[in-house]
Amino acid sequence: MTPSEITAALTTRFKEDCQYVPPDAWQIETDQLRLLAIASGPWLKLMTPILPIAEAQPFIQQMMEANFDQTQEARYAFHQNVVWGVFQYDLAALDLAQFESAVAQLLTLNSSGAEVFFSHMVEDQVTQIIVAAKRQGQSLEDTMKTLDRFYSEGIMGEMGEQGYQKQALGAWRQQLERLWPTVDIQAAK
Repeated sequence: MTPSEITAALTTRFKEDCQYVPPDAWQIETDQLRLLAIASGPWLKLMTPILPIAEAQPFIQQMMEANFDQTQEARYAFHQNVVWGVFQYDLAALDLAQFESAVAQLLTLNSSGAEVFFSHMVEDQVTQIIVAAKRQGQSLEDTMKTLDRFYSEGIMGEMGEQGYQKQALGAWRQQLERLWPTVDIQAAK
C-alpha cells in the first residue's frame, strides 16, 4: 500500500476524524477511539491503546493466550504502561482487504477492552464454586441459600441496601443456573 492508499482507506472509514501527519503517520481520534498508523521503513504499524497495564494485570496471561489463538493478525502488546492492540505488516505486500481487516480487528480489541477477560475470570470462579458445592453434595438451591446467608451475614461484603443484595443474588443465580449443568466434577479433578 502507498501512503495515499492508506489515507484514502482511513478517510473513507473515519471521515474527518482521520488526520494525516506527513510523511508517514495517520491518527484517528474520537471520544471512543484512538488509532495510530505509522509507516516505518518497510513496515506499517497500526495500533490502538486498550487500557493501562495496571488494570490489565489479572488478565495478562489470558491476553498472551488470545494472541496465540484468538486475535488473528492483531496482537496485544505492552509499551509505556499501556496495553495496545497492534498490527504490523510489510507495507509493500499489504493490500486493501488485509488493511481493512486489520483495522476491524483492532477496533474489536479496543471496544472489548478487558471485558472478555473479566467475564472468563468470573466464569472460572463461578465454576470453582460449583465444583466445591457439587463435591459437598449441594444442589443449586442449597448453593443459593449458602450465598444468601453469606450476603446476609456480610461475609460477601457489605451490601448496603437490600435491593443491591437482591441484584447480586440474581446475578449469582443467573450464572449458577447457566453453568451448573455444564460442570462435571469427575472431569474437574
